[in-house]
Amino acid sequence: MAKNNSFFSSIKNAIHSEDAVYNTSNNDSFDQVLERARVSRRGFLKGGSSLAAASVLGMGLALGTDSLKKGGSQAVASTRSLSFSPVAKNIADTLTVPPGYTAQVLLATGDPLKANVTPYKNDGTDNDFDVRAGDHHDAMHYFGLNRAGNGWDPNGTDRALLAINHEVCEDVGFVHPNGPTDYGPENTNARPTVEIDKEVAAHGVTIVEIVKQGNTYEINRNSRFNTRVTAATRCQITGPARRSAMMVTAFSPSGEQTRGTLNNCANGYTPWGTYLTCEENWAGYFHRREEDSARTANEVASFKRYGIGNATSGRYNWSRPGANDRTDMYRRWDTSKTGARPQQDFRNVANTFGWVVEIDPFNPNAMPQKRTAIGRFAHEGCWAAPAVAGQSLTFYSGDDARNEYIFKFVSAAKWDPRDANRGMAAGDKYLNEGTLYAAKFNDDGSGEWLPLTLSNPAIANYADYDFADEADVLINARIAADAAGATKMDRPEWGGVSPVNGEVYFTLTNNVSSSSGRGVRTALDAANPRYFADDKDGKVSSGNVNGHIIRWREAGDNHTATRFTWDVYLFGARSTADANVNLSGLTEENAFSSPDGLWFSEAVPGLLWLQTDDGYMTNTSNCMMLAALPGRVGDGGPKTVLNKSVPINNNADQAVQTYVGQEASPTVLRRFLVGPRDCEITGITESPDGKAIFVNIQHPGENSTSAYDPTQFTSHWPDGGNARPRSATVIITRNDGGTIAV
Repeated sequence: MAKNNSFFSSIKNAIHSEDAVYNTSNNDSFDQVLERARVSRRGFLKGGSSLAAASVLGMGLALGTDSLKKGGSQAVASTRSLSFSPVAKNIADTLTVPPGYTAQVLLATGDPLKANVTPYKNDGTDNDFDVRAGDHHDAMHYFGLNRAGNGWDPNGTDRALLAINHEVCEDVGFVHPNGPTDYGPENTNARPTVEIDKEVAAHGVTIVEIVKQGNTYEINRNSRFNTRVTAATRCQITGPARRSAMMVTAFSPSGEQTRGTLNNCANGYTPWGTYLTCEENWAGYFHRREEDSARTANEVASFKRYGIGNATSGRYNWSRPGANDRTDMYRRWDTSKTGARPQQDFRNVANTFGWVVEIDPFNPNAMPQKRTAIGRFAHEGCWAAPAVAGQSLTFYSGDDARNEYIFKFVSAAKWDPRDANRGMAAGDKYLNEGTLYAAKFNDDGSGEWLPLTLSNPAIANYADYDFADEADVLINARIAADAAGATKMDRPEWGGVSPVNGEVYFTLTNNVSSSSGRGVRTALDAANPRYFADDKDGKVSSGNVNGHIIRWREAGDNHTATRFTWDVYLFGARSTADANVNLSGLTEENAFSSPDGLWFSEAVPGLLWLQTDDGYMTNTSNCMMLAALPGRVGDGGPKTVLNKSVPINNNADQAVQTYVGQEASPTVLRRFLVGPRDCEITGITESPDGKAIFVNIQHPGENSTSAYDPTQFTSHWPDGGNARPRSATVIITRNDGGTIAV
């Protein structure tokens, strides 16, 4: 059935659940909020100089040495320089890379993974996505194959496996002949199972073998490794929440398994060569239509904190395939209480999503493992610090929603290099036991990691939620972080650990909302210091519109430490913005908005890649990727930000003291590519020699108003002509065969 504009709007509004705010806690020190509201610019400056001096002194003492000791050696600061010409901003429907570089499509939505699968028609009639590349390509990782072709070689350049996330099944419905069936404004109508099955299969992860040909790579469609993990794949529940009463469903009465992984956004990988895919905005997939009185107070609190209301039918209406088809494959999306006991329904099914999922790309038969020790939230990624023999392993994660938190997990087991090729067995050893922490960023430039365990009195005695046990703390990690007093951040997205000095970087995409964004209901603080108005073609958005990137150095250069020192590496902004907005001194060569993807090269130590998912500067440029050569925490200094007419202060001006890295001249930050129309640039990995990078172009043509009328498409990338747009992985190489970017 053809879709009307209101139906399109309802779908697209449901897509971006990271824009909703479910954190209503007052844990950002409400006394501080009130105090900030009283501080005028003059009053702040009168008393601010001594604070600034003390903060700088404290920062210098905490930073320690300039280089990070790793396994007895020292990583030396990079002296590299960027060697390419900056790409100009543009709104063309093409992928623009610097002169001297070539970009080519490797794998697009629907492309076959096996030699016996027919080419993708791209007209909505292909229904076998379990043997095709999924949709909405997102994070990915390159796993080099050893010479025997049966295991991991981190230095393998001739053959490799690519693990590629597929976040969603695109908004417009290009995978269906005429778009998805209109299931009504209240999602009350049934959906054809062929549509549901196709969308379920288009989610998840693709594993595909690539083979080097000249200075580029091609798909090996005869590889035994080529496979899909989808939103229907059986998964094992591991760690502290395994067998919890809160994980019991009709599918797994023991609480040991679930089916599917979905909304796979950012990722990570382990020191033993497995892939970590992360479930981000999973909450919107579930049907729940019942009175809150049907559930316990804890259940209602959890539903609300994670964004599952009591009058929702799910983003895709997967739970409603028709009155005559109520099999578990569809009923499992209904988290309502419909049976007498948890073993008879799927009231707990939402608790089995929102995890880090470990996949062994070298063993297609291995069941994916949901690692519950790392906590449940809108998992943006899971990035490992360098593994050091005899020390615990550390993994960093972001919760991608407004006013949510940054987390880290520290393993109980100490790293043994002999585990480097043990696959899932190593995962069982290191990822099933440990401590989860949430970050608190103090206004003086220091920070602390707050343990999320019942041994923390703030959690054990929390008035708003009665935690049953440690499994409950991890299942409801957001509530535990509320109780502990973590700092609300401006949409924590991708993170990364510098291989040069061990410092940790995280993108904070933005925080804009008419009702609850930064400066509106959420107070400004040193780590999230900006409120400003931005005009895009007459539409004014207010809050932290363009986002920023925060970074920190762990105390003693030890990633298991519970203290750190931080500053803001970069603030996104228009190059023409006021100095109180363009705090990093961005120019036309490197101005950006809404940082999302962030990734450190290992082949080129010191090289950092930044990717954007922007809607605020797209009148002047499509989304982009930039190359950077960052310095270190403390290479800038304290700065006072004057924010005009902050609503939370009754529209009064507010000055905020923060800490900003050195200004970003084009010598250390410049634009490397610009994507086609309506896309997001997301996902990046590289060959071990640094001579090929792989980048994902997600949802080009996202704002199209028809799934089948080419005149209504806003993009035809990558196929051109009148083709429906597709997400795709591209390979970028230098024409002279050299190392990328430097």
